[in-house]
Amino acid sequence: MNPEKDFSPLTPSIVRALNDKLYEKRKVAALEIEKLVREFVAQNSTAQIKHVIQILSQEFALSQHPHSRKGGLIGLAACSIALGKDSGLYLKELIEPVLTCFNDADSRLRYYACEALYNIVKVARGCVLPHFNVLFDGLSKLAADPDPNVKSGSELLDRLLKDIVTESNKFDLVSFIPLLRERIYSNNQYARQFIISWILVLESVPDINLLDYLPEILDGLFQILGDNSKEIRKM
Repeated sequence: MNPEKDFSPLTPSIVRALNDKLYEKRKVAALEIEKLVREFVAQNSTAQIKHVIQILSQEFALSQHPHSRKGGLIGLAACSIALGKDSGLYLKELIEPVLTCFNDADSRLRYYACEALYNIVKVARGCVLPHFNVLFDGLSKLAADPDPNVKSGSELLDRLLKDIVTESNKFDLVSFIPLLRERIYSNNQYARQFIISWILVLESVPDINLLDYLPEILDGLFQILGDNSKEIRKM
């Protein structure tokens, strides 16, 4: 991280704290970012908000340094909390760098990415539905994560997404089916459980008629019926 570089509107002390190896310091920086973004929202300063998100994404969340990446994740979540209902306007920019961190080799970072995305989705609620496929894609990979913390973090996020889909009438089933059809052939037991749990949720939503699409997923379901796990066959 180049100390000479200008990260304004982020102050040098925010930048230092975001790069700190201590979670507490990064947390303090996140609260400062939240305050800053709230001011920009009050001033209706879209350009400044975009600039802050861009710095947090490019210079931090996508950085080569693990501590900077962690700082970027908590910073992006702070932006989203400060934006509140306006976060829907910046979702692509907020979500993409976080999803990139889902692939990080460090399990702590994958966990922090789950946490950040949970906070972003919790604020945006139904506005995340246009981005549902990329979120589902990321979650389906984490469903099989070897780290128990990452798995429980992804399950929290998964439940939140299911709530949002269940309470909304804007879910785009047509664009989701091809992704479901592709993922249903996974051989991993956790990925299979994840897929079936989503089919069960969609089946329970009155506005969604999954039967129309049954031929698309029937072959995959029969494959899963051959799973070694009794629990999965029962599901």
